[in-house]
Amino acid sequence: MSWRQEQGADRFFRLAKEEGYRARSAYKLLEMANKYKLLRPGDTVLDLGAAPGSWSQVAYQRVGQAGRVIAVDLQPIETLPGVQSIVGDIRDRETQKQVRQLLHGKADLVLSDIAPSSTGITVTDQARSMELATMALNTAIHTLKPGGAFVVKVFRGEGYGEFMAEMRTHFKKVNAMIPRATREESREAFVIGRGFIEVGREPTRTAEAPRHEPNAKVVRQAPPEGW
Repeated sequence: MSWRQEQGADRFFRLAKEEGYRARSAYKLLEMANKYKLLRPGDTVLDLGAAPGSWSQVAYQRVGQAGRVIAVDLQPIETLPGVQSIVGDIRDRETQKQVRQLLHGKADLVLSDIAPSSTGITVTDQARSMELATMALNTAIHTLKPGGAFVVKVFRGEGYGEFMAEMRTHFKKVNAMIPRATREESREAFVIGRGFIEVGREPTRTAEAPRHEPNAKVVRQAPPEGW
């Protein structure tokens, strides 16, 4: 079966076209938002790696005109109603400055659907995935309101347990989920952190590794340059 045939056979791909979403990934966010009560009316949302914009579409539909959605990507994003977009690298000081200006304070929710360009080398792709997830976490730490939430894509493999343990030092509740719209052959999962613990405050409980990663160590990550 060709790539185009596979896409045509994908019910989420067809649904996205029918319902006007820019990508099938919209249904991943919708499922997570419904399950974990994310994207409330009036929320401020920062969407990292937002192109082509399907998550920002969902976010604005949920937060409404009283909310705010800021989308960041290295590539330009075609204009979306209610969404303010920034073309840039979130690790750069100038991009961070633009984000601060548009947030008008702090975010209620930070989203990251960023994935590395595939090299076909599993070890390399896994390492890049965890690097991007850590970058997104560091961004969330600097932009979230106390009690806020964070959703990030990761690949299951080397470093996943350590990342989960680190998440548990910053959020009161941490869950991992594979939405139904995820392809069967994919190694991706999404980690959802809720109840952000403000920097400088101690967690209300000790961080612990996931049960399937009993030897995972908490790895303290350096903050990104800037902020």
